[in-house]
Amino acid sequence: MISVLVVEDDPVAGEAHELYVGRIAGFEVAGRVRTGQAALRWLESSPVDLVLLDLRLPDMDGLQVSRALRTGGRGADVIAVTSARDLKIVRDSVASGVVQYLLKPFTFATMRDKLESYARFRAELRGEGEASGQGDIDRAFSALRGVDRSSLPKGMGEETLEVVVSALRERSGGASAASIAEAAGVSRVTARRYLEYLVSHGMAVRTPHYGGIGRPEMMYSWQSRS
Repeated sequence: MISVLVVEDDPVAGEAHELYVGRIAGFEVAGRVRTGQAALRWLESSPVDLVLLDLRLPDMDGLQVSRALRTGGRGADVIAVTSARDLKIVRDSVASGVVQYLLKPFTFATMRDKLESYARFRAELRGEGEASGQGDIDRAFSALRGVDRSSLPKGMGEETLEVVVSALRERSGGASAASIAEAAGVSRVTARRYLEYLVSHGMAVRTPHYGGIGRPEMMYSWQSRS
């Protein structure tokens, strides 16, 4: 399980974030605090894997908290949760060690996508040793980015992608392109194209299924957690 500390001064927003995290498989809320100093004290005694960090806290800038984590050698990753749209703040966030940027207001689905992308990123970098090559590094960072629905390849649409993703997520045991095509109301060729797109972005995995004589059928599964 990936342990999460929620840092949010607004009690209503903080409770919502805590409830969201609790609904995502593979994640658990370790605690919730309302100030930067409280967050640093918590992490000093109770390390976590991930911090959902509001950047506008009553006692200190959220980026100061992120920098303090880095300089203090604490291993927690940080996802900024903020309404700040200033590009300088975004750049400063990256420089401060923030791995994801979650812009308020957002839906549960948006947070789920961000956290599941983060889980895939962790899974790609699990263990010790060295990466075998550039491809391993590229896959890890591709998982962290997730699917960029604003820049789909020509001929692919966001609505169809959402339908395919929804159909795939509902089939926890995996599904063939034909099964997804039927559920999504598209052709098998179209379903396979979208599924392969998800595989290439680390959002799904493809495995051969040997059910009889001839070529194996490819089965696709949603890659949702570490």
